[in-house]
Amino acid sequence: MALILELCHHVGDHSKAVKNGDWTKSKDFCFWNSPLIELSGKTLGIIGFGRIGQATAKMAQAFGLNILAYNRSQDLRLESETLKYVELNELLKQSDFVSLHCPLTESTEGLINSDSISKMKDSAFLINTSRGGLIVEEDLKNALNNNKLAGAAVDVVSSEPIKADNPLLEAKNCIITPHIAWASKEARARLMQTTADNIGAFLEGKPTHVVS
Repeated sequence: MALILELCHHVGDHSKAVKNGDWTKSKDFCFWNSPLIELSGKTLGIIGFGRIGQATAKMAQAFGLNILAYNRSQDLRLESETLKYVELNELLKQSDFVSLHCPLTESTEGLINSDSISKMKDSAFLINTSRGGLIVEEDLKNALNNNKLAGAAVDVVSSEPIKADNPLLEAKNCIITPHIAWASKEARARLMQTTADNIGAFLEGKPTHVVS
């Protein structure tokens, strides 16, 4: 949601503009450097509707967004007036924002490419906090630079740390953060505690999350 808000309100850019004196020079009580986008009434398409996708949907609904979800399996009990399951092509066609929350597998690698992007609105935004390999980065760069998408925000890229020749570094209106969506102090503390608990359970002969 932070990336969506940044794409729509350009918080960082406006903060820099204020510090550069642009607001001081304004003849009005406020100013903006680029159009601002209201979230309420827009549609968020979520590709991969597991636990994280569902949590994202709950936050988005609080902002007044309607949700379209695509997942291999569907829990129809989750559907409501503002949340519907749809096929992937329909999600791409209807969504104002597309957010990726699916794992990287043989079937999802390169899921977002020139073909899938061509199905999206020119005014749409793409967000990826899942895995970098879901996107063909050269195709996304070309779409952004040719105004086939309004913008993108990614917290992950195909090779990390990001390489100096990554195509997205040359893409217009593309926010790139260094894989920090998981990295709050609290989240890292939970991860360490879960790891310790799992080791303890194994040593006691009571392993958890066993895969058979």
